Amino acid sequence: MQNNATGHPEDDIRMNEKITNVQVRLIDENGENVGIIPTREALARARACDLDLVEIAKNGNMPICKLIDAGKYKYALQKKKAEVKKGRKSIEVKEVKLTPAIGSNDYDIKMRNVRRFLKEGNKVKITLRFRGRELSYTDLGMAVVDRVKNDFQEEAKVEQEAKMEGRQITMLLAPKN
Repeated sequence: MQNNATGHPEDDIRMNEKITNVQVRLIDENGENVGIIPTREALARARACDLDLVEIAKNGNMPICKLIDAGKYKYALQKKKAEVKKGRKSIEVKEVKLTPAIGSNDYDIKMRNVRRFLKEGNKVKITLRFRGRELSYTDLGMAVVDRVKNDFQEEAKVEQEAKMEGRQITMLLAPKN
């Protein structure tokens, strides 16, 4: 379905006189397949039942139409769309910054946050930044990053291995489940 000026695909539903095909495959108000009939006859049936003839599927040159209340149909489409949207979970990338000379208590607090982010289903970017002369001790930084990797072996998989980028080492963790 194409969006029209209002941007709602529900407004672009073809129904009643907007169905220009000569014949349609009709499903009646009870959900039973009537078969292929002329569009005029289907419209007459819809008016007799005080319902709308709504195109529910574009099937090549023979659309499938149903005798239903168009307002209820649009509402059901809207509800289905909202349900699909609600089911999606957006995955964020959270960042935790470390230094090569991080204290054990600071490390524990940062790892508690990493564990929480992973449980929430987010990815975690570990960034270890070198300042000043710390850059000459990159091996200390790699040791901290390896410690993080070992601490989260069971809970997370390494999506991007630790690599040096300028004055920092970055690594990306993703939840295992």
